[in-house]
Amino acid sequence: MTIERLFQEQRHELLLDELRRHGAVRVRELARDLGVSELTIRRDIAALAARNLVNRVHGGATLPSRLRPAAARKRAGFTVGMVVPSLDFYWPPIVAGARHAAAALGVDLQLRGSSYDPDEDRRQIGRLVEAGQVQGLLLAPSLDTDDAMLDWIGRLPVPSVLVERQPRHWSEATRQIEWVRSDHALGLEMAVHHLRENGHERIGLLLDPGSPTSAYLNRGWQLPEPVMIGVSPEAAVRAGVTALVVHSDRQAIAVAQASWDRGVRIPDDLALIAYDDELAHRAEPPLTAIRPPKNHVGRLAVELIVSRLMDGDRRPVRGMLVAPELVVRCSTVNVSGRLVSTRGAGSRWSATPEP
Repeated sequence: MTIERLFQEQRHELLLDELRRHGAVRVRELARDLGVSELTIRRDIAALAARNLVNRVHGGATLPSRLRPAAARKRAGFTVGMVVPSLDFYWPPIVAGARHAAAALGVDLQLRGSSYDPDEDRRQIGRLVEAGQVQGLLLAPSLDTDDAMLDWIGRLPVPSVLVERQPRHWSEATRQIEWVRSDHALGLEMAVHHLRENGHERIGLLLDPGSPTSAYLNRGWQLPEPVMIGVSPEAAVRAGVTALVVHSDRQAIAVAQASWDRGVRIPDDLALIAYDDELAHRAEPPLTAIRPPKNHVGRLAVELIVSRLMDGDRRPVRGMLVAPELVVRCSTVNVSGRLVSTRGAGSRWSATPEP
């Protein structure tokens, strides 16, 4: 076996691994991460498509349906409503994953944008249900502290799957609500582990107040240091903190800019990890980040609601946590031209850094 052939098989294995985890891959991103040309990745996709292992799409590839498309339409044929609080930043990859899974399973997905407001959530959800055209719902509502929203959802006449949300408590009304979300506590654990491996013991956490993700991160924080909200880089350094995990990317970039303006060097004086990885690679320096598995969350949500619609109450209620990944860049270590991506389930490849 030639070296060229060996490398090709390794790329194929990595490409399929990406598809299994995310449901879709982009030629540009794979070429960048693997350090090869886009033409090479297109040839790899073509070779795998010829073996019916992937579906070629414009700019990348998706997983083939577990069933033939015609069979999927016969078995599914459902219409599912999806209500998300925003169509910007965090949510587009989740929606894209849901659309890919819906197309593969012959499901009509009706998307509605809401806001981070319980009253607007109720209006959008209510309109879908009252129209009588949906058999199931994928929902990401703002959850009231008294669980009133979940009790209301649990009494709807169609089954629901929460997306990036999870019921805090069991109740008679919520006992049939299923959910799938990123394991943010694990992501935080991965970030802290990485920082400690690089010699940091005093680690702080900056949160975006009111964000549902921040709420999960707060509950997952296991270090004795208090959660620090709105602290300046100088204050963190004065307190002896040598590293910060910051949610979200926008706040992490603001911290990085303020640090440079005030003479706090990154990563020498203060290491930074952004939580989200939407914009972290555009910062100066590029920020190490925890990347939630958004595309895969969307795919699993559709698969979960279709399974519920097909099986009814014959199977137990499910809740799913999906592991994020750690992408190491220049804000925590002197990368020296290497980009490393590590998932909760194990390590991945090293490649040239992102631009």
